[in-house]
Amino acid sequence: MTRTTAIAALAFLMTTSPLVLAAETSPMAGSDGPSAADLKSLTDMRVGIIKAALQLTADQEKYWPAIEDAIRNRATNRQARLQRIVELHDEAVDPLKDSNPVELMQRRADRLIQRGDDLKKLAAAWEPLYKTLSEDQKRRMSFASYVVMRGMRDAIEHSLEPENEDD
Repeated sequence: MTRTTAIAALAFLMTTSPLVLAAETSPMAGSDGPSAADLKSLTDMRVGIIKAALQLTADQEKYWPAIEDAIRNRATNRQARLQRIVELHDEAVDPLKDSNPVELMQRRADRLIQRGDDLKKLAAAWEPLYKTLSEDQKRRMSFASYVVMRGMRDAIEHSLEPENEDD
């Protein structure tokens, strides 16, 4: 019963935490978005939730520092990209008048390459640990990954919604 309760609590926290952050810190709401401390706190929470869900053995613990570093590096790079988006949004440049489409494509490609590199580093960090996980741990990792990705997608979609749809 305790294990079921823990898994239910984990699922609830993982699904709602990105939504709460997005609701409170939507860039469209006229704020500059979440602070660095908020994002660090969110990353700390995600790292803790994932590690708790896996219930690592003593032998598996040695692989965790590389994974945590990769998660944190990816979060830092994501924060830098989000900050740049906020800065560009604040500049309010007319995209049809003041831009070079080729430069826009090149910058977009650079950002996608960075995101891909970050994800490859994360996968490389996970690989040694994943090989040692039990089937139960692999199932929990898949569930946690799905919930986190869905929560992030929902948070992004929520942040793009207009503040008041009644207008």
